[in-house]
Amino acid sequence: MSTTLIDAGLLSPVRAGTPVETAVCDTAWLQAMLDAEAALARAQARLGVVPSPAAEAITRAARADRLDLRALAVAARETANPVVGLVAALRESVRERDPEAAEYVHRGSTSQDVFDTGAMLVARRALGLIRADLRTTADALARLAAEHRDTPMAGRTLALHAVPTTFGLKAAGWRRLVLDAAQRLDAVDAALPVSLGGAAGTLAGYLAATPLTGAAAAAYPDRLVAAFAEETGLAPQTLPWHALRTPVADLASALAFTAGALGKLAVDVQSLVRTEVGEVAEPTAPGRGRSSAMPHKRNPVLATLVRSAAIQVPPIASVLTQCLVSEDERSAGAWHAEWQPLRECLRLAGGAAHTAVQLAEGLRVRPERMRENLALTGSRTSAERIVSVLAPRRGVEAARKLLDDASREAEETGRTLAQVLGDVPGLGLEAAELATLCDPVGYTGAAGPLVDRALRTSS
Repeated sequence: MSTTLIDAGLLSPVRAGTPVETAVCDTAWLQAMLDAEAALARAQARLGVVPSPAAEAITRAARADRLDLRALAVAARETANPVVGLVAALRESVRERDPEAAEYVHRGSTSQDVFDTGAMLVARRALGLIRADLRTTADALARLAAEHRDTPMAGRTLALHAVPTTFGLKAAGWRRLVLDAAQRLDAVDAALPVSLGGAAGTLAGYLAATPLTGAAAAAYPDRLVAAFAEETGLAPQTLPWHALRTPVADLASALAFTAGALGKLAVDVQSLVRTEVGEVAEPTAPGRGRSSAMPHKRNPVLATLVRSAAIQVPPIASVLTQCLVSEDERSAGAWHAEWQPLRECLRLAGGAAHTAVQLAEGLRVRPERMRENLALTGSRTSAERIVSVLAPRRGVEAARKLLDDASREAEETGRTLAQVLGDVPGLGLEAAELATLCDPVGYTGAAGPLVDRALRTSS
C-alpha cells in the first residue's frame, strides 16, 4: 500500500504510537467485524441453527490478515458500508476451505448488526486501555496529593492570587476528575451491547434462518441475543438499536468528559510551568520539548498534547450525539456519520490518557517557588482572615473597607499588608498576632483534611 494512504498520526501526535491507536486502526476494526461474524455463527451453532463444523470453519477463516483491507475500503463506496464486501470476502475465504460452511456465513444477519457489534468490540478493547491509564494516573496524583498535603501555594481565581491553598488539594482535585472519568467509562463499558436486529429491527431474518416453530421459535430471539452476547463478551441488547443510538451517544459523552477531565490537569500544568510562575515542571526526556528555533526552551509538550485532545473530543463527540436523530428503522447517513468520529474520540481520549500517565508520574513540584510566589502579594492573600477577626469589633462593612484600603496601599507602595496595618491607630492587634494573621502559609483552611478525605476514596 502506498504510504500516501496511511494515516500515521502525523497531524495527531497525542495518539501517535500509543496502544489505543493500534486498538482502533482499520485492521483492528476489520478484525472486530470478523469477530462479530464468527461469534454469530458460534451462537447460532449453540442453538442448533448452524452446524458446529461450519461455525468452526467460519471462526478459523475470520482473520483480518487474510483479507485485502484496501480493496474492502474502496468497495465500500459502492454499498456505503464495509460489511457487504467483508461478508463476500469472508464467504469466499470459507468456501476455499469448506464449501458447505460458506453457506452459513452471515446467516440471517444484516450489515448494521455486524458493524455495530464490531464497533462495540473495538470500543471495549480501547476502553480497557483508557481505563487502565486513568487508574494509573489517579494513583500518581494520589501520591502527589499525599506528599504535598500541606505544601502552601497561592490559590488563583480569574488568573490572580486569591487566598492560599495547598498543592496537595490541587492534585487531589485533578485525581477526583480522573476518577470521575474512570467511573463513567466503567459504566459505559459494562453496558456496551451486541447488535441484532436484522433488516429492519424485527430479527425476521434470524427467525427465517431457523427451522424452529411454535414456542421454540418465539423464544429463539432472546436465546440468540444471549448466546451472541456470551460469545462476544458484550452485554445483551434490550431492543434492536439500529436507529436507537443510546450506546454510541453514551460512549461519546463519557469520552468527552474524560478528555475534559484530563484537560483540566493539562491546562493547570501549563499555567504553573510558565517561566514567571515555575511552580511545577514536566518530566524531562532526551529531545522532549525542544524548540526548532530557541535552544533554551523546553516546552510543556505533555500538557500540550493532552490539552489538544481535550479541545477536540467534545465537538467531535457532539457529532455522535446528533446522530441520535436517525430516521425510520435505519438511517441513510446518520449511522454512517458515526464511524470516523467514534474512532477519533476513542483514539484522542486514549492518547490523552496515555500521555497523562507520563505527566502525572513525572511531574516535578517546586515548593520553594510556590512560597516565593505566595509572598509576591505581600500577605494580601490573608486579608479575608483579618476581616473575619476585625468584624466583631468594627462591623463587617467597616472591617472590609479597612482591608480594602490597606490592601490597595500595600499594592501601591510595595509594603506588606502587615506593615500597612501596623500603622493603623487603634487596630487592637498586637504585632505578633498581626504577623500571624498576615502569614499566608497558615491560612490554608481545611485543605489538609479535604485532601485526607479525598484520598480515602478509591473510586
